[in-house]
Amino acid sequence: MKTVVLKFGGTSVGDLSRIENAARRVINKLKEGKRVVVVTSAMAGETDSLLSLASQTKGNLNPREVDALISIGEQKAASLFAIVLQRLGYRAKSFCGWQLPIYTDSVHTKARILSIQTERVLRELENDVVPVVTGFQGVSKEGDITTLGRGGSDLSAVALSHALFADCEIYTDVEGVFSADPRLVKNAKKIDRISYEEMLEMASLGAKVMQARSIEYAMKYGVRIHVRSSFSENEGTWILPEEEVMEKPEVRAITLDRNESRITLVGVEDRPGIAYEVFSALGNSHIVVDMIVQNVSHQGFTDLSFTVNRNEQSKAFEIVKEVAKKIGVKDVVLDDKIAKISVVGIGMRSSYGTAAKVFEVLYKLGINIMAISTSEIKISCLIEEKYGELALRELHQVFIEQ
Repeated sequence: MKTVVLKFGGTSVGDLSRIENAARRVINKLKEGKRVVVVTSAMAGETDSLLSLASQTKGNLNPREVDALISIGEQKAASLFAIVLQRLGYRAKSFCGWQLPIYTDSVHTKARILSIQTERVLRELENDVVPVVTGFQGVSKEGDITTLGRGGSDLSAVALSHALFADCEIYTDVEGVFSADPRLVKNAKKIDRISYEEMLEMASLGAKVMQARSIEYAMKYGVRIHVRSSFSENEGTWILPEEEVMEKPEVRAITLDRNESRITLVGVEDRPGIAYEVFSALGNSHIVVDMIVQNVSHQGFTDLSFTVNRNEQSKAFEIVKEVAKKIGVKDVVLDDKIAKISVVGIGMRSSYGTAAKVFEVLYKLGINIMAISTSEIKISCLIEEKYGELALRELHQVFIEQ
């Protein structure tokens, strides 16, 4: 009997009526003769509410206690989901990550999965019980509750799908993956099939449909993912190996990321080892750095800029200021009024002139480019945040709508 993992996002379990709607989707799968494992996010807004409550303590938040707090949201949603399934006449049990267990490392708030024990889930499936598993959370070898970072329920679902040799369906509030954020671009087009590589770039560049780490995991283990709406029966978007994606346009999608900040070290001595001292300090604190730019040296000094997630800007800024004291930097500047605009497409591998076209669009809009980052299938430009939506719509019109 085929097993399928159904993951429901926060908007899909936002209240009891929506949980019942999601539960009926589970029942439909059961009636098709499939075994179902459910993964739930916290109810919409729950995690932010818990973090806001913690911030009101006005102290430095201990990451271990933050994980213990914010894991409550998924536990609440999973238990309510199981209760609703039971009321509808089906056997169901909720499980926290530590009850399976899902083992992770000890890096709180952004832990990585080490292994998943599936014996308990399989036993429940054999007894015709629907296991409802909390997404986003696991447990360290020390027995502490851990969480997998924002959007971590996607990772939970993909990892469980791999461990159970199951299909993976991700239910959200949109009908799939679009060529741009449909809330910002009215002519955004739903993508029927997209490669792991393209989806990974999109997720890491600001598209909020899937967590980037979940796509990395799916690509590594070949987990096929179907992203679809909880509120529609329409086919969604399949995330697949590149060889299963027939159409390969020059540009598949345009993304806008307004969740980054730029930190600049002004007047850095141009000598070996400076970059190592800065980025090793950030790496030791588990801070992910994105775009890095070092200016041409003048009279033995240069400027060094990089971007980090806005949620980590304060922590990163303090670390860099400490390093700056040791290496004699003139100043450290934080800029959180930036945005990253990107074009993504596996067809760029065999196309020419894509970068020139991107730069031309931004030039005609009078938008200055602060930094550029490229790969085989993406071009990203750092620009002022106030121009982000304008650039998004114009690039979409040039590359997707024409």
